Amino acid sequence: MWTCQQNLGALAGELMMSLKEESGKTYTQIGNELGLSNVYTAQLLMHQQQLKPQTAPALKKALPGISDTDLLALQKAPSRRWDPQQIQDPVIYRLHEATMLAGEAIKGVINEEFDDGIMSAINLHTHVDKVTGKEGEERVVITMSGKFLPYNEQRIEDDVTRL
Repeated sequence: MWTCQQNLGALAGELMMSLKEESGKTYTQIGNELGLSNVYTAQLLMHQQQLKPQTAPALKKALPGISDTDLLALQKAPSRRWDPQQIQDPVIYRLHEATMLAGEAIKGVINEEFDDGIMSAINLHTHVDKVTGKEGEERVVITMSGKFLPYNEQRIEDDVTRL
């Protein structure tokens, strides 16, 4: 049996996906057991997020097949990167398309409501839900909650590197 420790990255994700599949649980079910959102749980199992030591026992309970070595490996900082091949997946392409179509308007609303700044992707809370539309169709709801980071005036007296 190979372990995440020996094969971090894609292979770690493959192992976690295998364990998830064996469990028969959804990301939402596992996330509920861990006290985490479904998106964060998926990122965790794909080793795009770091497993925190306090969450490791709950993950071991949720996915009993996971080894202690793998739990330790998932507690290492992941390599967060974007694979340009991912854009070929229709779901990921459509998310990019939605951002391209609505991005400027979202930026305008953020600037109007908060002032000049950005929504941070660090500590971004994301959750996916399914709702029924008024015509009975299934609809995807993606909620993202990010910290607002204002742009600051670059004042010399505030620059600690110049002290």
